[in-house]
Amino acid sequence: MSGTQRQSPAPVTVNEPPNRKRQRMLLTLCAFIASAAIGYGLYYFLHSRFYETTDDAYVNGSIVQITPQVTGTVVAVYADDTQLIQVGAPLVRLDSADAKLALEEAKAGLAQAVRQVRTLYASNTTNQAYLAQRQTELERAQGNLRRRQVLAESGALSVEEIEHAQNTVASARSALRVAQEQLVSSRALTGRTQLASHPNVLTAAAKVRSAWLNDARNTLPAPITGYVAKRSVQVGQRVAPGTPLMAVVPLNHVWVDANFKEVQLKQIRLGQPVTLSADMYGKSVVYHGHVAGFSAGTGSAFSLLPAQNATGNWIKVVQRLPVRIALDPSELEQHPLRLGLSMHATIDLHPLPDAKADPLQIPFSYQTNVFDQSGAQAEEEIQRIIAEHSNI
Repeated sequence: MSGTQRQSPAPVTVNEPPNRKRQRMLLTLCAFIASAAIGYGLYYFLHSRFYETTDDAYVNGSIVQITPQVTGTVVAVYADDTQLIQVGAPLVRLDSADAKLALEEAKAGLAQAVRQVRTLYASNTTNQAYLAQRQTELERAQGNLRRRQVLAESGALSVEEIEHAQNTVASARSALRVAQEQLVSSRALTGRTQLASHPNVLTAAAKVRSAWLNDARNTLPAPITGYVAKRSVQVGQRVAPGTPLMAVVPLNHVWVDANFKEVQLKQIRLGQPVTLSADMYGKSVVYHGHVAGFSAGTGSAFSLLPAQNATGNWIKVVQRLPVRIALDPSELEQHPLRLGLSMHATIDLHPLPDAKADPLQIPFSYQTNVFDQSGAQAEEEIQRIIAEHSNI
């Protein structure tokens, strides 16, 4: 049949044995696992083993409590939560009526003490003059006695007149002795002192300082620059010394407490550089710091109810030790942090140069001098009162 086209035979398909296909898949899987293991090994030995990482890290900082030093009623509150307060700015004012009365009484007491001490110094001059007068009287009485004794030898004077002259000398000598004791007594009250350093004046001045401080303490200033937090004080509230009224948080000095597992602490040393990121800003903002110190104990050691492993109910739990990380202040200024924010910390374990093995802490002063101004003002007022009443 010439018109009929001849069909080509169908290709013969050879089925691969199932065992060979499985072997090829296993070889491919093993090659992938081996490549991954080699890659991870290279990554670990060349990079990963030089870093320790944790996401159990949180921002921490100082919380300065504002508490009164005297009892009083709150009449004004000048700051509220989230407000930035500069050092020395008034935060709370208490009713100071009683304190002002006590201060005025102390000032009057100091003025009276100054005048009394001036009288003591003036009595020295008076007693000195009195002593000179008695000395003169004694000399005059002795002269009269000598003249009478000369006249008595010639029989011009009677024995009675001689006895009278002798009694006058004895009386003058006794008066002189009294004057000497009075001068010694008055000098004992003023010896080796000046008016401003006299004990009576110092005692009265101390009462003025105490009253002045009690009056000044009715206004509570901010001991440090920071943000107000945890304000609980209200106008009209009666407060006692030590009552928490609010807190001031200085956010220009915060740090990170990174809680590393105890198995991660073997190679962590002071001064090692740390890179951090905050969940608040994401991975795009990187903070740089260094290891500043290690806590004296784990969190469980300082907990309110520490674990009692010696009782027998013991379960092995991997502990974490807080590692303090100091941050760069310039980076904190650009991207401020708040207390309690979560952080991701990575410590570089490469060996440090000897010069950086023990770095200094970021300088921060845990002190305030806002209360010194009250003492200086009290001294000025004391000196004014002394000068005013010592020249009258």
